[in-house]
Parts: sequence; C-alpha cells; structure tokens
Amino acid sequence: MSPVLRLTWGLAIAAAVLATLGLLTIRPFIDHVAFAPDQGFNWYYWKRPDPDAISRASMWASYIAHQVFIWGVIAWAQANRERLRDRNRMHPVNWIALGGTAAFVALHYGQTALFYDGLGQDLPVITSQGSVILLLVIVLLMEAPRRGLFFGTGRGWFASIKPILIRYHGYYFAWAITFTYWYHPMETTAGHLLGFLYTFLLFLQAAFIFTRVHTNRWWTFTLEASVLIHGVVVALVAGQEFWTMFFFGFLFLVVVTQMHGLGLTRRARWAIAALSVALMLAVYSQKGWGAINEVIRIPAIDYLLVFAIGGALLAMRKLGVFKAGRAD
Repeated sequence: MSPVLRLTWGLAIAAAVLATLGLLTIRPFIDHVAFAPDQGFNWYYWKRPDPDAISRASMWASYIAHQVFIWGVIAWAQANRERLRDRNRMHPVNWIALGGTAAFVALHYGQTALFYDGLGQDLPVITSQGSVILLLVIVLLMEAPRRGLFFGTGRGWFASIKPILIRYHGYYFAWAITFTYWYHPMETTAGHLLGFLYTFLLFLQAAFIFTRVHTNRWWTFTLEASVLIHGVVVALVAGQEFWTMFFFGFLFLVVVTQMHGLGLTRRARWAIAALSVALMLAVYSQKGWGAINEVIRIPAIDYLLVFAIGGALLAMRKLGVFKAGRAD
C-alpha cells in the first residue's frame, strides 16, 4: 500500500469522525421540529409533522442525485478495471468518490437544516432496517469462501457464486447505504450520530474501490462487526431492554463466523469464544435464563437468509442466468 493511499485512508477516517461531531452544530436549526406521537411498530419518529411538496422534493432529489453518482462511480470503475490494476495506490475515481461523498454530506446537512425531511417521511422504518440486514447477509455469503460460515467450515459451499457477488454486490451495497443515509434526517441523538458515523465509513469503503483498502480484512471486519455497537446504542437510547439481543446476537456472528477470516491463532479464537460465553452466562444469570433464546434470533435469521439467497444464486448460475464472470 503506497504512502499516499495509507495517508488518504487515515485522513478520510478522521474526516468521517469530524463530520459526525460536526452534526452537533445542526441543533439550533432543527430544535423547532415538533414530532408526532410514536405510533408503534414500523413508525419512524424523527420526521417533520407538516411535510410539503418542497420538503419532499428536497429529500427525494438529493437521494436520487446521490444514488446516481455512486452507481456511476461503480459502473465506471468496473468498465475500466484494466486501468485500475494497481491496487496499492489512489486512482482518479477514488478521489472523485471521496469528493462526491464530502459534497453529499454537506448537502444532507443543508437539507436537514432547511427542511428536516428524510425518506422516512414516506417509507416504513422496516425498509431502512431491512436493506442493511440484507447487506450484512450478503457479506456473510460473499466472505464464506475465505473464512467459512461455521468456525471456519463451509468454505466451498458457495465458492462458485463468489465471482457473481464480487461483480454485482457494489450496486446493492451502494443502494442500501445511500437509501439508509437519506432515510434519516441528521439528528443528534447518540443512535443517530453513531449511525451516521457508520454510514460515513461505509461510504469510504465504496470510495476506495479497486484499492487495498477495499479488501483489507481488518478494515472490512471492523465495518461488518460495528453493527453490534450501533444496535446496542440505539436500543439503550430508546430504553429497550433487549439490547442484549443485539449485543449477543451480533457477538455470536463474530465468534462463529467473522473472526475466522482474520488470521488469528487458535488460542486467540478460543480465548475470544470463552470470554464471550462467560459474559453471556453472567448477563443472563441476572436477566433470567428464559430470555437466553434471544441470543440466537439474529444469527438464525441471518444464516437462514444466507442459505436461501446462496441457494437461489447457485440454482440461477446452474440454469445459466449468470455467467461465471471475473472475481475482480
């Protein structure tokens, strides 16, 4: 990895942190918004109660512009992959992607300050949550040939469809991230701030396409596993007792699947697993053993989706729907 690439990566992460802290300055512009009463399941609380044509146009136009931009970056990069063979340095497309990301962060700030309207105004919250869940499931599926699915086993199960996932995953990921980004106004709750930081980092992952950063296993693991922290913080801020479901559910994925692609020693992996089990037993001995089933809820859904989607893609490949492609 070239010094310029490494430095740019570090500065980009620092900029994401600073941008997140900068969201705190938006408070004076949005304090006047009075939210409608919470209406329960599938209701998104943080939306203006009096949307109009201009506020809706501002959010949809901003989202569409951002979506077209990021899809355009991916399409151009894939069409010109031969010019991007040197993964150790920055390419013009990476600078364009970083610049565009910064511009759309500024745009979202201004759009929130002026209109406080997001896609959550028109769409149920499950659409945002579901898009991210499916993204994480596809990551499990795409990484399975490298690290397996269960304690390092299962590397060969979906290996034949990895080229398909490598070639097309960017378009779905770019949609899920951009859609979720514009779903929320730039609020300043702990959950929102952490969510925007997470989203900024995911945009950086897209911006470093065709570089070593994009495939750095510790970086991608950090992005994948950070949902544990975000899920717990959002649940705690909302005063929900089932934060443990998010913590131990996503920790289950780390122990069973995700840490096995990091090159850790067997002793280190056993230590992490033992510590996780001890922590789980300590928590549920206080919370009550009747709630311990929540530990497997998230993993069960994720693994079921992995096999459902992976099985469908294997069948489609066998039927010739997808060509073998290239694992770029």
